[in-house]
Amino acid sequence: MAASFENKPARNAQHKAQAIAQQQTAHPVVRSRRTLVFQGSLIASLALFAVLAVLARGAAYFPIDVTITQLLQSLRSPLFHALMVAVSWLGYLPQAVVVLLLPAAIAWWLGYRWEAAMIVLSSAVVLVVNVIVKTVVSRPRPPSDLVDVYTTLSTNSFPSGHVMFAVGLFGFLLYLAFALLRHSWLRVALIIVFAALIALMGLSRVYLGEHWASDVLGAYLLGMPGLAVAVSVYHWGKNRYFVRESTA
Repeated sequence: MAASFENKPARNAQHKAQAIAQQQTAHPVVRSRRTLVFQGSLIASLALFAVLAVLARGAAYFPIDVTITQLLQSLRSPLFHALMVAVSWLGYLPQAVVVLLLPAAIAWWLGYRWEAAMIVLSSAVVLVVNVIVKTVVSRPRPPSDLVDVYTTLSTNSFPSGHVMFAVGLFGFLLYLAFALLRHSWLRVALIIVFAALIALMGLSRVYLGEHWASDVLGAYLLGMPGLAVAVSVYHWGKNRYFVRESTA
């Protein structure tokens, strides 16, 4: 009786933990619906990108592109200008290499070897795809007679390489922070910072006159499915070869 009484709190705690786990685990039907919605959104994103790429190949810019850029450039705040320049600066060489390799090195040092490899791989693949699409679409950069151009670049414009780099790198880091870190202020802060960098990168490219808004939209439409593929590859490799690694 005494042993049974002593084990009762432990059993109650175990039952409570199981109940909480069951509540947090979605029903199979719900999971199936979520999967269909997620896959449908990725297909829709790629379809919209394909349409936009065809249109961008036939038009150097759209009227709405000029309107959006001029509207953004009408903001004359020195602080906003400095923020846009700083965010965009992260995507240029050689600092982009440091921005990429630093989190990979930290992950490797902490023992997350597969995560470190995927940080580099996800960004590298996205950039290769970006170069290929830019070559095929061959859209010119915004001209200085229509908008203010901060830096004159000779490469093609559609889709934005800076934005795809941000989605591939910061998007994957955001996922790792969400999936690996326990609930804490650090986890919340990292998610906010990475999400902000992804959003601000697109804004900065238009504000600086180095891309049209449609270039940025195309980068997001193509980058997000690429990020989803990177996450899938990460889970495949993690479950197959690195299942014994601990989480933070």
